[in-house]
Amino acid sequence: MKIRGRFITLEGPEGSGKSTHARLLAAQLQAAGHSVITAREPGGTPVGEAVRRLLQHDAGGEGMAAETEIFLFMACRAQLVRQVISPALAEGVCVICDRFADSTTAYQGYARGCDVETILTLSNLATGDLTPDLTILLDLDVKAGFERLHQRNLSRGVEKDRIERETLCFHERVRAGYLDLARRWPQRIRVVDAARDEDAVQADIWELAQHVVET
Repeated sequence: MKIRGRFITLEGPEGSGKSTHARLLAAQLQAAGHSVITAREPGGTPVGEAVRRLLQHDAGGEGMAAETEIFLFMACRAQLVRQVISPALAEGVCVICDRFADSTTAYQGYARGCDVETILTLSNLATGDLTPDLTILLDLDVKAGFERLHQRNLSRGVEKDRIERETLCFHERVRAGYLDLARRWPQRIRVVDAARDEDAVQADIWELAQHVVET
């Protein structure tokens, strides 16, 4: 009988380093002998990547209702769980995901003002009640995050996406929402100070991840 794989998610405000640290953690786990795959939200499947483009880029110049965002994110998540995450976990593979359900709660719940409990109920439906074994919350001051984001976008020659263009107050509410979720589920959501240098942040992440994958 295969041992179920471990499911680890990385969350945090813009510019906190989620994608970078997801890649680093996957590499560390592989070096330690674990089978690992990475995923991202929104995206991770052909359906999800198509919806990601809708969510990130307002090509038509049309606004999007908060409820529309919620259902698009849930659709991506439902597909990702059933097509990628759950099958991998069943095969004993560790899954590292750049964002998951907590992002929708923070962005569309706390920041957009939609009912948080309703979002949690919809998330349970979309995921089939799948909950991460560990969520790393990379916490960072919003202004510092946007300084990082600005430098990243300059280096890549890209503009801010639709969510990144939201007001500073919006992103402050996102950060506050994440921290509230960490207080609600302290055993699952572990806060890591992302303002430090990359090596220090990754050392903390690795320590938390080791405890999860080796139990």
